[in-house]
Amino acid sequence: MCGICGFNWNNEALIKAMTDTLEHRGPNQKGSFCCEDMSLGFRRLSIIDLSELGRQPMFNEDETVCLVFNGEIYNFQELRQELEQKGHVFRSHTDSEVIIHAYEQWGDGCVHRLRGMFAFAIYDQNRKRLLLARDRIGIKPLYYTWQNGKLRFASEIKAILEDPQVERRINRQAMYDYLGFEFVPAPDTMFAGIHKLPAGHLLLLENGQMRTEQYWDLKFHPGENKLSFNEAVERMRELLDQAVASHLVSDVPLGVFLSGGLDSSCLVALMRKHINGPFKTFTIGYEDKSFSELDYAQVVADHCQTDHQVLLLDSLKPEYVEKTLWHLDEPMTDLSTVPLYLLCKQAKEQVTVCLSGEGADESFAGYDRFKASRMSRWFSLLPVAVRKQLIGRMAALMPDQPQKKGAVNMLKRFIEGANLDPAGQHLRWQYFLNTMLEEKLFSRAFRNSITADPFRLVREHNTRCDAGNDQVNREIYLDTRFMMTDSVLMKVDRMSMASSLEIRVPLLDHVLVEFMASLPGDWKLKGMTTKHIFRAALEGLLPDKIVHRGKQGYSLPVKHLLRGELKQYMIELLNDSAVLRENMNLAYINQLIEEHCSLKHNHNHILWALINIAIWHNRFFK
Repeated sequence: MCGICGFNWNNEALIKAMTDTLEHRGPNQKGSFCCEDMSLGFRRLSIIDLSELGRQPMFNEDETVCLVFNGEIYNFQELRQELEQKGHVFRSHTDSEVIIHAYEQWGDGCVHRLRGMFAFAIYDQNRKRLLLARDRIGIKPLYYTWQNGKLRFASEIKAILEDPQVERRINRQAMYDYLGFEFVPAPDTMFAGIHKLPAGHLLLLENGQMRTEQYWDLKFHPGENKLSFNEAVERMRELLDQAVASHLVSDVPLGVFLSGGLDSSCLVALMRKHINGPFKTFTIGYEDKSFSELDYAQVVADHCQTDHQVLLLDSLKPEYVEKTLWHLDEPMTDLSTVPLYLLCKQAKEQVTVCLSGEGADESFAGYDRFKASRMSRWFSLLPVAVRKQLIGRMAALMPDQPQKKGAVNMLKRFIEGANLDPAGQHLRWQYFLNTMLEEKLFSRAFRNSITADPFRLVREHNTRCDAGNDQVNREIYLDTRFMMTDSVLMKVDRMSMASSLEIRVPLLDHVLVEFMASLPGDWKLKGMTTKHIFRAALEGLLPDKIVHRGKQGYSLPVKHLLRGELKQYMIELLNDSAVLRENMNLAYINQLIEEHCSLKHNHNHILWALINIAIWHNRFFK
């Protein structure tokens, strides 16, 4: 796991500055390569082959092909054997060197042979050609800017900003999209002119011309898989076991994040099959049981006999929030970001690599929004007038008690979601703007500067999906290709690399993901049971109370913190923010604060999103 950067001209001072900015991603080694029309930089976190032979930039035998690479290739040993049989000579035992020889053998098509997570740059000196590639799922990040014939790229935006010629400008369209989805969808970033290379894409620079192209997409091929349900369960068990086993290759200490949920518990149980001795599990929890899964995590740790460690959070310091924003490079409102940052810091004290269960909720249909979508299709059969009256009547039936407000809010969110643009109905729990809020929150100038169509990107993704009329699989495509990469995976990469910790996500092995896409959606969401086939595959491997429990997840109790220890910090930060003053209605923001703190409404999502914008702007623009 590393940090990479570069640009298409020679400047040793600039490449050093960019590389130094990525030190947290790779504290073990640094290196650079400069020639007439290319500069490449690298920071290394040593995982496989810790010797000097693993140093990057790395070259082929005659030093005409140069590589900088971030990630892990899990099938590198098989590829190495194949390439050696074809006459390629290796100097190291790294997975990195396999990419160089794969490029020599198969050209740009080498990406189709790689099984893993990666973002890399290959400069072919003979052809004066640069190839950038990002893995299929988008586990590893890659950013770039192309201006006036100059290309700059890096693992993090802050490295690109080291070039003083890169102007820092706010992307207001991205800010609008962020406030709705709570992340900035690719290819945009919050910085105008700086882009994400989308997952499963290449970027090519040749003869002064730059272009991007997609080399992979998630295909469902409805009707082609002829397996029975029981046969599919057995195949899933095999692929889960293969994925976890391949992700255990490491020359440094390795552990696993254990939340107590089904996904991380699966990893722990499968690791136990392949590791004879003790290994460490790490869990984060809170005194408030509604935000904690500690008891379930302990059940799995005892069942699998791990060296289990718990980090309890009782409070939240503003400095932690500000540090996470620095590492994220742009606002992201996921309430588990700060807890993950702190958990990674704790884990790094004992291990260098951790496995984590990200991705199962997206590809196995685990989120509650899959159930809500199914319910909304029934709800949509009701006349519009009945839908509009329902929320008031249901709310009136509930006692006027603070503890009941959450149920009322959830009901309101569901009914509002059912009235969304059909393209966005699946995202009812993930979309946090509405017409009324936009009119009160945004200044007129801001509204005039953006396209107020939040689901335009969703519709673009929907048109690329080949799942036919299988609604569950269509929603899995949307979660996997639109939501996950720029939210969940971006968070995991940044919070782990902030502490120089590598996180691996076996449940996003692309072979497993592609197999799951070949199965009917009703095998994943059966009635109102999420992850149906996944649960069937884990029966006997984990205790029944884990296999059949509902989803909880871990997040920060932000709604309470904003009414308590962070209240004054929030008030001062939001009222002093230049970016909010310029683009938002501060009087309305203060109304939201008052309603939240007086328990009239729960506005934690929009307030936390605005806090993130204010901190981000202070850090990167002041």
